[in-house]
Amino acid sequence: MKSFKNHLSLVIALLSILFSLQIFTIVERSIDAYKENLATNYALVAVAQKRIDVKSLIRANPLVEDVEQLSPDAVIKRLNGSMSKKNIELLKLTLPKFYKLKLKHYPTPQELEELSAKLLRSQSINKVESFTKTHDTTYKLLLLFKTVVSVFAFTVLLVTVLLIFKELRIWQFQHNERMSIMGLFGAPVWLRSAVLFRLAIVDAIIAFLLAFALFMYLSTTEWVHKQFESIGIEVIFFDTLHDSLIMLGVALAISILLAVFIVLGHKEEV
Repeated sequence: MKSFKNHLSLVIALLSILFSLQIFTIVERSIDAYKENLATNYALVAVAQKRIDVKSLIRANPLVEDVEQLSPDAVIKRLNGSMSKKNIELLKLTLPKFYKLKLKHYPTPQELEELSAKLLRSQSINKVESFTKTHDTTYKLLLLFKTVVSVFAFTVLLVTVLLIFKELRIWQFQHNERMSIMGLFGAPVWLRSAVLFRLAIVDAIIAFLLAFALFMYLSTTEWVHKQFESIGIEVIFFDTLHDSLIMLGVALAISILLAVFIVLGHKEEV
């Protein structure tokens, strides 16, 4: 019964690490997907007195993906529907040119400031509307959300690593007499600690299988997909091959590494 409890404690600790790791991965993907969605809908408006060379503008600004000239017809129609055609044509000639600039990705505040300054240095562009206040607020909210999740994941990782270390140390004390006897007969360190490493590897695999089953189930749940659809993004909740390999590697690496530290510490005490 005691052995089962030790196994269970180690498995739960490893499972919590894998769960936190995958949640952080999902949040990272969600933020990236949301930023792509924002980049699709976000654009700058440049005002110029004369027609600008779109190709030159894109070449000079790698962040700009596409430039579209906005038609003044809708604005003129709202200003005065009774104007003669001649006056309308004259008004079109005197009105500045408006251009909508779509970006390759959602920019940071620094990138946005540098792009605006670079555009304004152009002789043909008089004004750039970047909607800075709205952009900065959205970007700071994304960074805050990511920071909170990162701190939470790091805290869980730190606490559970300490718990795993404690459980492996308990197992070492339980098998201390057997390991000492084997040492008297000249058994190498790796053979004396075989039980400890077997425990670490087996429990890492069990924790991985539980995490794999959990996220496979969640990835097929309709409720999860509806949550992402409600904010207008598509996210790979669980990549069967990529995420599984990472979770298995992390579980084995943490377990074996802590077991090695414990064995080395035991060797120093002997």
